[in-house]
Amino acid sequence: MLNIYLTDRNGKLQEVEEMQKGCWINVLHPTEEEIQYLVQTLNVDLDFIKDPLDDEERSRIEKEDNNTLIIVDIPTVRHDEEGNSIYDTIPIGMIVMPDCFVTICLEENPIFERFINQRIKEFYTFKKTRFALQLLYTISTYYLRYLKQINRKTIDLEHQLNKSMKNKEIFTLLGLEKSLVYFTTSLKANKIVIQKLMRNSTFLKMYEDDQDLLEDVLIENKQAIEMAEIYSHILSGMMNTFSSVISNNLNSVMKLLTSITIILSLPTMVSSFFGMNVKVPFEGEAHGFVIVLIICVTQAFTLAFVFWKKRYF
Repeated sequence: MLNIYLTDRNGKLQEVEEMQKGCWINVLHPTEEEIQYLVQTLNVDLDFIKDPLDDEERSRIEKEDNNTLIIVDIPTVRHDEEGNSIYDTIPIGMIVMPDCFVTICLEENPIFERFINQRIKEFYTFKKTRFALQLLYTISTYYLRYLKQINRKTIDLEHQLNKSMKNKEIFTLLGLEKSLVYFTTSLKANKIVIQKLMRNSTFLKMYEDDQDLLEDVLIENKQAIEMAEIYSHILSGMMNTFSSVISNNLNSVMKLLTSITIILSLPTMVSSFFGMNVKVPFEGEAHGFVIVLIICVTQAFTLAFVFWKKRYF
């Protein structure tokens, strides 16, 4: 899908039919025909269009002629069949060209929607450098937003696991831990791109306000990295704790069952002995059965008392 937007004289974003100077070309999961159309119309390298469409493409920045390609990872959230949130990252590409600004992504995302719905202040399609920095800033804020969601889900799952140990909650925690690893890796890769922009002014032409915004982008990115690492450590510690609790509960159950088996084995041995077809004590007694029963019960309670004193159960 290919959409073209342009900020008019009144500062409002309008969707237009044809490419114009200062326009924003938003490309989402394009067909092969659309890719070839962009390459021919914009006279841009084919790899600039195709690389951001690879879901395993690494974050980087490069310049060829007057075109600058910026690839960074953005956070995404999907929902499985049971309605659980699955957090992941996908790459997006930004191509800063002399006459237009191109964004490329595999799927629709709320980050682009904020710009399309004009929820970003001082956003103009013809201010290409600022547009790129505003995108980077918005990406960092969405990382922070999703990290807070993950933290809230972790707390809820902790409360559920305190009441009942179920595989479903444990697998959900495992999925969140996996998401935090993806987030941390992507944020660190994005940080390298941002730092390259700060060190090398040849990639993008910047004014003083742009420099300030770029510093804010780096601050937000670092904050997101710190949060992701903290939540990852907390979640990892929680998983280890619950693993120890499960192992301890299993040991307690096995200890209890073993103790019960030993306690019941003594009366069984005694009753089996008196049940043999040979001469045994109390054979001729009228209350022999009661005496044997008392012996069995006494042994069982004595052994149970010993185990209780030793805290076997």
